[in-house]
Amino acid sequence: MPSLKHLQVLLVDDNPHMREMTASVLRSVGVCRILEASDGRAALARLRDSAVDLVFVDLEMAPLGGLEFTRRVRTDPDSANPYLPIIMMTGHTQARRVMEARDAGVTEFLAKPISAKSVIERLNAVIVNTRPFVKAGAFFGPDRRRTRHNDYAGAPRRQQDQSDTDSSAA
Repeated sequence: MPSLKHLQVLLVDDNPHMREMTASVLRSVGVCRILEASDGRAALARLRDSAVDLVFVDLEMAPLGGLEFTRRVRTDPDSANPYLPIIMMTGHTQARRVMEARDAGVTEFLAKPISAKSVIERLNAVIVNTRPFVKAGAFFGPDRRRTRHNDYAGAPRRQQDQSDTDSSAA
């Protein structure tokens, strides 16, 4: 993984102890530039004022939680960066919650309690193993498909799939 010392990370959590612990883990893996916000509304203001490379955001916060924050980053016309990598942190890891986060446009999902290993894995996923972004109906965010299945025999349904088929037929 590349050096993380120049990465500017925005850490968004309404619990100051969780922000402190997460910042400590980020520093331990080499992140030096960490901004903080206590909720999604404050985080949106930070994004307007600062060039941020990556966001770690808690799922449940008031008045603006992580899901709505993510939707606004992805779809608001005045969004500072709709392609911003967003890692959702939460203790609510039920499949329904993970799918809600995915459908909001979250790049990665991180279960609490966090560890240095889990943070490194998510950083690696958003920095080294990036996924293309997709616009489909109301959804805008990272491609939800994590793997390509070369043995799929059905008709290509996505524009990228169709262009892959067209180029391989030539």
